[in-house]
Amino acid sequence: MNVCKLGLSIAMLLSGGMAFAQGTVDDYNRAYALREKFSANKVFYSNVTPQWIEGTHQFWYVRNTPEGRIYVSVNADKKNRKELFDHKRLASALSNASGKEVKPEAIQLERLRVNPSLDTLRFVFGNQRWMYATRKNQLVNEGALPDRNAPQKHWMERDDEKEAAPVTSPDGKYTAYIKNQNVYVKELATGKEKQLSLDGTLSNYYSVYIRWSPDSKKVVSCKIRPVEKRYVYYVESSPADQLQPKLHKQEYAKPGDELPFKIPCIYEVETGRGIIPSTDLFDRQYEIYGPEWNPDSRSVTFEYNQRGHQAYRVLELSAETGTVRPLIEETSDKYVNYTRRFRHDLRDNKHIIWMSERDNWNHLYMYDRSTAQPVHQITRGKWYVREVLRVDEDNRQIYFSANGVQPGEDPYLIRYYRIGFDGKDLVCLTPEEGMHRAWFSGDMNYLVDVHSMVNKAPVTVLRSAEDGKVVMPLETADISRLEAEGWKAPEVFTAKGRDGKTDMWGLIVRPTNFDPNRKYPVIEYIYQGPGDQYVPKTFIPYNWYMTSLAELGFIVVMVDGMGTSFRSREFENVCYKNLKDAGLPDHIAWIKAAGEKYPYMDMDRVGIYGCSAGGQESTTAVLLHPEFYKAAYSACGCHDNRMDKIWWNELWLGYPVGDQYKEGSNVENAHLLSRPLMLVVGELDDNVDPASTMQVVNALIKANKDFELVVIPGAHHTMGEDFGEHKRYDFFVRHLQGGIPPEWNAITYR
Repeated sequence: MNVCKLGLSIAMLLSGGMAFAQGTVDDYNRAYALREKFSANKVFYSNVTPQWIEGTHQFWYVRNTPEGRIYVSVNADKKNRKELFDHKRLASALSNASGKEVKPEAIQLERLRVNPSLDTLRFVFGNQRWMYATRKNQLVNEGALPDRNAPQKHWMERDDEKEAAPVTSPDGKYTAYIKNQNVYVKELATGKEKQLSLDGTLSNYYSVYIRWSPDSKKVVSCKIRPVEKRYVYYVESSPADQLQPKLHKQEYAKPGDELPFKIPCIYEVETGRGIIPSTDLFDRQYEIYGPEWNPDSRSVTFEYNQRGHQAYRVLELSAETGTVRPLIEETSDKYVNYTRRFRHDLRDNKHIIWMSERDNWNHLYMYDRSTAQPVHQITRGKWYVREVLRVDEDNRQIYFSANGVQPGEDPYLIRYYRIGFDGKDLVCLTPEEGMHRAWFSGDMNYLVDVHSMVNKAPVTVLRSAEDGKVVMPLETADISRLEAEGWKAPEVFTAKGRDGKTDMWGLIVRPTNFDPNRKYPVIEYIYQGPGDQYVPKTFIPYNWYMTSLAELGFIVVMVDGMGTSFRSREFENVCYKNLKDAGLPDHIAWIKAAGEKYPYMDMDRVGIYGCSAGGQESTTAVLLHPEFYKAAYSACGCHDNRMDKIWWNELWLGYPVGDQYKEGSNVENAHLLSRPLMLVVGELDDNVDPASTMQVVNALIKANKDFELVVIPGAHHTMGEDFGEHKRYDFFVRHLQGGIPPEWNAITYR
């Protein structure tokens, strides 16, 4: 036994960690049994997902009752609810038509659409499309679904903009299309073809996404200079349909790779004149979005995302002079988080509603197109606009969601609001404390609101979108069966972060047989990748990442630290060129504060695990903070950000690729390993290049470090699947509890 392991064993003995059995067969059996005991089917009158019926104030949803699933419709004006159809009659009709028994209380209709009079349903059942006339009890098979196995473009593949149908002009007289890499138009009445552009080539071609001006006199298309693409290769060792391995190839741009260059080009149909702009204002492209014609046909608007993301511009190209002018410009010495952009061009063609983090919070601004300056700030305060749902120009109202508006509560909780274009008369439409999700009627007169917290069961109500008042209660979740099985809510815990003044919000999960007189090792589940917030805020009966692991005799925790989103720009910007930070100083401070409050949390036995960015961060934790984190399980980690996808890494780490990438690399820091580490990777991971994990493996071997490696054949981006989960259980039982995990064949899996 090496000194490190000996010290940990002594610490466990001194802390009383070996005073009682943990990680036993009974613990494992209970842990696996919780999947069913705490499953969502033990919660009734929950999981409401309303679907508004187009053009009406009616909607339908499924009631999950102890007796089964009931489809109901609600008339918001009349404040009444009834069954959407006769469940016994439809079950009988489906049974007869499909040849399979369908129980009335277990009907599941996919892609259900309901007509305004509620007498015709269209849905998918058994891979067939059906029409059901409720009053006539008439069921008609409308044919099989199209082949779902047709190849789909992978999300990493960049659109080359080479394939699309011809585009018809608004007046119906012409079509525009690409031929031999150039822009052509054809007069439909005569079939006469005309070439507009002359300079398109194989290596500098025009995009098929051609847009006509509203007056049908001009077209615009981007001229594209392509680049050589990078590909990642995978060997599928154990394919299901053949003995021999398969080689897979996937497009995969990485940080620093060259990117295509686009120039919006306008052509006059009658004269053939080309309006080709100078690229001075968009010459360092990460991406160009658009262009789109303005209503007067005199100019187009497009958006420019600068490489490195320190500038983002909304630009206007004149179709008369070819000049380009900025309408909106965002700049930052770190990064402009373009993933949060929102733009709405008002019908008057004079104003733009724009979203920006320029005042340290995410807010809406009214811009004047003519002056290219903000007229006024619409929303204001130390809170975050999350999503704009509707801009109602007729009534000059904006409907949006936001977090952090209400003081004295969890700042991540989302509510829904309405505000005037002038920034006045802010109305909260979902006032109760909780994490809200709302569905609005098409005319924005009503909303269905579902709200919950991790320790509060979901409540569903129908509200007025005028003032947020409850029009009609719909459902209150019944968790009595869940509680009868021993379920207890996780604890929401707050403590100061690294700066000693900023609250960090997280969760503490305990085993069902928790005894405060015992001492428990602590395991942190981490996902701290920038761009979002990750600690659950809604009611979850069974947390796949925390619940069963705690049952083995651990306290399992999760916290959002600095570098994550939706607190302030300053809070998130900690991550800039600093992903190796991973919020860990905040996490450590938070866990220590929990340990001070709860002495049964053993601060000498803290482990950590995660997947993807969490896989990188958990390994970083034991490499850079071994005095606190004593063991790590890391799945599919982006261990060296130079190996990972371009968009995610260049946003947070910047461009060009420099030392900031190298400094946070677990490959570069692998020689620092002094704690137990289990690395897990799916051999077909199409999110993070599997080579990222294997290069850590290579570095550890070269540094003569002991570690464990689990490769899951056929798996993609994964925490480890069932096999990896069991390996994770055993790993932490062995290294944090000092126990010997039970034989796998002695465990009852549920």
